[in-house]
Formats: sequence, structure tokens, C-alpha cells
Amino acid sequence: MALDVAGRRWALLAMAACLLPLLLQLPLQIALAIAALGVAISTLSWRRPLPGWLRFLLAGAVILLVLTMSRYSIGRDTGCALLAAMLAIKPSETTRLRDARSLVGFALFGPFATFLLDQGPLSLTLALIGVTFALLALQRFADTESGLPVTGVSPWRATLSVWRLIAIGLPLALAAFWLFPRVGSPLWGVPERSLARPGLSDEMSPGGWLDLMSDDSPALRVRFSGAEPQPSQMYWRGPVLWNFDGRTWTQPSWMRGLPPAEAPRAAAVWDYEMEIEPTDRRQLVALDLPTAAPDGTRLSGDYGLYAERPLSALTRWRVRSSPPAAFEPRLNVLLRQSALRLPEGYNPRTLALARQWRSDAGSDDAAIVQRALRWIRADFAYTLETPLPGRNAVDEFLFEQKAGYCEHFSSSFVVLMRAAGIPARVVTGYVGGYRNPIGNYWIVRRQDAHAWAEVWLQGRGWVRVDPTAAVAPERIYDTLDDRAAALVDLRPVWNTGDWLRRGWNDLVLGFDATRQERMLRSFGVARLKAGDLVAMFALLAVLALGWMAWLIAHSERERDPLLRAWRRLGSRYARYGLQREPHEPACDWAERVARQRPQNGEALLALTRRFAESRYAVADDRQQRRDLVRALKAHRP
Repeated sequence: MALDVAGRRWALLAMAACLLPLLLQLPLQIALAIAALGVAISTLSWRRPLPGWLRFLLAGAVILLVLTMSRYSIGRDTGCALLAAMLAIKPSETTRLRDARSLVGFALFGPFATFLLDQGPLSLTLALIGVTFALLALQRFADTESGLPVTGVSPWRATLSVWRLIAIGLPLALAAFWLFPRVGSPLWGVPERSLARPGLSDEMSPGGWLDLMSDDSPALRVRFSGAEPQPSQMYWRGPVLWNFDGRTWTQPSWMRGLPPAEAPRAAAVWDYEMEIEPTDRRQLVALDLPTAAPDGTRLSGDYGLYAERPLSALTRWRVRSSPPAAFEPRLNVLLRQSALRLPEGYNPRTLALARQWRSDAGSDDAAIVQRALRWIRADFAYTLETPLPGRNAVDEFLFEQKAGYCEHFSSSFVVLMRAAGIPARVVTGYVGGYRNPIGNYWIVRRQDAHAWAEVWLQGRGWVRVDPTAAVAPERIYDTLDDRAAALVDLRPVWNTGDWLRRGWNDLVLGFDATRQERMLRSFGVARLKAGDLVAMFALLAVLALGWMAWLIAHSERERDPLLRAWRRLGSRYARYGLQREPHEPACDWAERVARQRPQNGEALLALTRRFAESRYAVADDRQQRRDLVRALKAHRP
């Protein structure tokens, strides 16, 4: 059967609705190219299909284009981009009703592919809209094929019928969500975009964090129970970097095997729950210092917090931290040597300056630290505009450039301290946070990434020193806040969006094995093995499918309001034993009823004649049909 104009419109509309959520998850250039391609192909093939040889060349060109724009990276993102591109050129061969069904069926892969890249509420909403349009299009095709009039069915009523079908399948979907055994990591893994997104790692090269510091996406969300630290105290401590090769700071692997160092605690205690975005790394951050490792994590010798498994999905951790009164007050020889080691042949001017300061200060390490901070406050500036460092990067920064951001300050400060004989190390993590007034929780973004120093002082142990914070306020030239100030203040919208996202994370993405077990425990089920869960899920799935089958079989509703009113009229007479036989014409049935119930005879015969004329004889008139429907509904035997 040929595809009419309305059917083609429905097919293209369904394709666009299913393609939209997938395009929003692809890189902007690829998404715009595919969208433009879809519009062009749909326009060119509106009246007739494109020749076969042209479609073949088009498919080859599209594959080559997507691979080129993806830099020949074969993976999940590229696969989804190819799916979207193939869907965009599919209208070039859509001429018949069968082709339209094929196009809509293919388009339904779009929403499913979207969930491979993002499982957020916006993607789900757009996917449901796409599926609704696809089902409406399929319904329209069925009406066209059956020959039934479709003008009497309002779009709203048709949409309700589609949502009713979706609602019928909802119990089965909920049973699968709540009872299917959870696995430790998603079956499809973390989206590649999350893996490719810059984040904290176990190494740092000054000048290499600009991508990370321009990323305003959340890294973690934190809710405190009880007392909260001041924002200036929020140093979310992550990787501790000991080794320096003249260019890059790295984390020694042997430190992870050491037990946590001695650290008597101060009186303050902070209890909080962290919701950490996936990074596919094991390193966690925490306020210094965690009092104990949460379940599923362990503490290293320098109080680095590591998960037992890579953070390939959204995770939650409840942590208690307390600032140390003294952090490792006794430093053994091995650690002291590691905290003083510098590469040979680098930064001679810095080494000479440190020797001079040591000679001036004698054994007073704290005086050297304060002298360095005074120097930074007097002569240095903060800016994100920094040149690429040369071989002696610390010399260039301290004596020539004198401007940079946290990587430059922390790295140079630690080198200067080590050269002066003070054990020191670089610590990376996040600093501060943003309180979302909607929901009353803290958001730490990737752009809050920060690097600072820890120096070891006699009697106090490791002491945090933030040389970046020592820069005089009037010398801060270029910051992310300055750049954001030029933009429109969209914080209310952003706050609401992140609050919705957090609720979604809590309700859906955070429903892991622990919460599943907690839910079952509330029903009196202490613990179930995976096999028991599968059996329970299978039982409920069978019950849900049986309920769906019964509901569909017993509540199939005629969508034509005229036919529906006519059949209800017949049902009312059937109560008196006057039902219409399947082979009996309408007028014959009305005459038979009129003979047995003469008091209703004339009215029923008149209604039956009007029904037959409206149904089979005259052109459709909406007002007449509405009047007839009302009359059929009002008639009683």
C-alpha cells in the first residue's frame, strides 16, 4: 500500500522525535551534521525515493563522515553516531506503508541508544515523547491500512490510548527495576564521555588542568548531617603526589600499601554523605582527615581514600572526618627522604635561593614557609593565562613569570621547600563548593579542582599550606568567576535542574544492591540470593504479563465514537434478549426490535437510519456525527 502524505508526515515526525534525544548526547558538530542531513534527505525524497546507486553512495559517505569526525575511534559514541546517521538517511527509501513501519521501528532504536550515553531525567522524558510519537504513527498506519475513518479521532484521544498502552506495561517495568538482581557495575559500563572527561588523576603537570578547570559539571554532591565546616575549610583531599621528575608530579604506588599514619584528632567532627559521579577510577576525595574508611574503601598511608572497585557508576559514601591536631608527628627516614627528593639538574636558581633562605633562618622551618608566603603575597599574581613551561619550569615561574594558577604555585612551593630541607608534598583535590538552596546540599564541580602543599614541621607533622590563597587579592587578574560574571545569571535555573538531577540519582541511578536489599527487608525478607530474586522477578513478570493480556482482551475499546455509541446501544437492548446477531444488518435488527418493543420502535428505527446514512451513504459531517452520537447515547430501551 502506498504511503499517503499524512502518513509520511507521521513517519518523519516520529523519526525526528526519536532521533532528538540521541542527537543531544552526541558531539555538537556530529549532531548538527546528522540533523542537517536528515532534513535534506527528507526534503529531497518527499515525492520520490532516491535512486539505489545514490543511496548506496550516500550510506558510504555518511559512514566515512562519522568515522572521520570521530577520529576513527571505534566505540559506543561512534556506534551511536552511526545509528543516528543511518536513521537520518532512512527516509530516502520510504515510499510505501511497509517502509514507513520499518522507518518507525528503526527509529525506536534511537531512545534505547540514548540510554547508553546518558541515563538522566531529560533523556528519559525525551525518549518517552519519541516513543509516544512512534506509537501514534504506527496507530495511524493501522487505521490507514484498515480503511477506517481517522478524522473522527482527536489527537488527544489518540495520545491517551497510546499512554494507556504504556501504562499497561508499567507494572512489568517496575518489577524488573525493583527485583532484577543488581550487579556491581552497569552492564554497558560508564558512558565513554564520562571516561574521557578530564578529572583528578594520580599525576599533575603544571599547566595541564585548564580543561578540568573549565568544566562546570558536578564532581560530587555532599549533604552534611550536623555541623558543617566553613567553605574556607572545605579542602576535599584527593591524590597525594610525592614524586617529581622536573615536569610531572606522580603518586607512588607503594604508599597505598601502608597503614594510615598516626593522626590525633581535634574536637570538630563532620558527618556527611557524598554522591560521586562516575570516573572509572578508584580514588575518592574526603575532607581531611577521614576517621575511618567507609565500607568498600581503604585508607592509604597518606590518608588517600580508595574504593575497592573502579567508580564506573554513581556511588554514595558516608564519611566521618575530623581535622588532625597533629598529622604524622613522627616521620620515618624513608618517608622523609621521599618528601625531600628532587631531580638532578633542574631549577638551579630555586635551589640557590632555598640554600640562602636556609642559611638565613637556621633551623626554623616555619620561618622559611612564612618567608615564601610573604614573597608570593608581594610579587605574584593569579591568572589562567600562562605560557607553556620550559625545562626549568619552577625557575621560570618563580623568577620570570610570577603569575599562574594553583598547579604552578603548589608545584613551585613544594620544590622550594624541599630544596630548603623541609619535607613537602603536593596534594590535589577540590576546594570549596556551592550550596544549592533547593535541597540544601553542596555541589563540588570539576572546575573546583585545586592543588595545594603539605609541609612537615617538627611537632606538628604535615601542615596544609595553600600558596595560591596567599596571592594578594588585588593581584588576581583572571579567574573563572571573572569569566562567569560576563554571562547571564542562570543560577535559579541551574539550581532547579541540579536538584531534579539529584532526585533522579537518588530514585533511579542510586538504586543499587544495597538499597534493593533494604527495600526487601522492609517487606520482611532478610536476605535473598540472586537465584531467589530471579525466581521472584520471573513470577511477578508472569503475573504482570497475564494481567496485561487479560486487560487488553477485555477492555479493547472502539476508537470511533460513532461505532462506540452504536455498540453501547446494542448492549442496552441485549439486556432484554434483543442483541443483534453477527450476520444481521442494522436495519433488520431495528425492525425486529421494533416489532417486539413497539414503544421504542420509531425512535430506534430513526436512529438506525441516521447511523446507516452517516456510516455508509453520505459524506462525513462532523456536526451531524456529533449530534447522532449524543442521540445514540441518550436512547434507552
